[in-house]
Amino acid sequence: MAGFTEITPTALMRLIGTPEAPTLLDVCIDADFAEDPRLIPTAQRWPHTQIDQFTGDGPVVVVCQKGRKLSHGAAALLRAKGLQAEALEGGNVAWRDAGLPLIPAAAIPAPLWVTRHRPKIDRIACPWLIRRFVDPMAQFLFVPPAEVLNVAEKFDATPFDVDGVAFSHEGERCTFDTMLTTFKLDTPPLQTMATVIRAADTNRHDLAPEAAGLLALSVGLSRQYRDDTAQLETGMALYDALYRWARDGQGEGHDWPGAGA
Repeated sequence: MAGFTEITPTALMRLIGTPEAPTLLDVCIDADFAEDPRLIPTAQRWPHTQIDQFTGDGPVVVVCQKGRKLSHGAAALLRAKGLQAEALEGGNVAWRDAGLPLIPAAAIPAPLWVTRHRPKIDRIACPWLIRRFVDPMAQFLFVPPAEVLNVAEKFDATPFDVDGVAFSHEGERCTFDTMLTTFKLDTPPLQTMATVIRAADTNRHDLAPEAAGLLALSVGLSRQYRDDTAQLETGMALYDALYRWARDGQGEGHDWPGAGA
């Protein structure tokens, strides 16, 4: 059982992917990280010697290799500053041994992304995935299609959901699928989401009956907002709900109970 200053890998995984997820700070020393250069989803590398420079707010979970001196010491320093901080029980080793997802650090681009303007499905779903599972601080630029690659070059942004780039459609798979593969995020809920998103994004509603509803809501959001960034912020809640359905609610139905029920 985790202590009052710890969180278990299973409990942390329940928070990752939701708006309530804590900030994750990976304080492994470089030598330990080099042995397995992967990160728990949304974790950022942070030297334990500079933990006093962390200025974020909200809950924090500190991660080291085995959940011992580095994570407990860093978490205690953050609590001394008035922050809510816990250590991950067992650290990266326990997370790995539990079979939970780990992202190759080398696969994570810089935090600025760019894609075509007027998003509908994939171009909202992918930013949701990145912010909830890869980089919570990621920013997204929406520009005319002809300018995506030029903006990517001039502003050092990662292009996505356009032809000829790493993060795009591959055959029948959409960009969301590509990102799941690249970031090794092959959890059952995300794979379920991917099927619904692919079905809605490629007009293959036979793949998932939920695709029709996702398309309807996505078109409605697009008509509701002229500002693509504002549309994305609202769309985050849509995909938060889809994720919770995929993770926890697939077996639930709804009907009118009838008179006298």
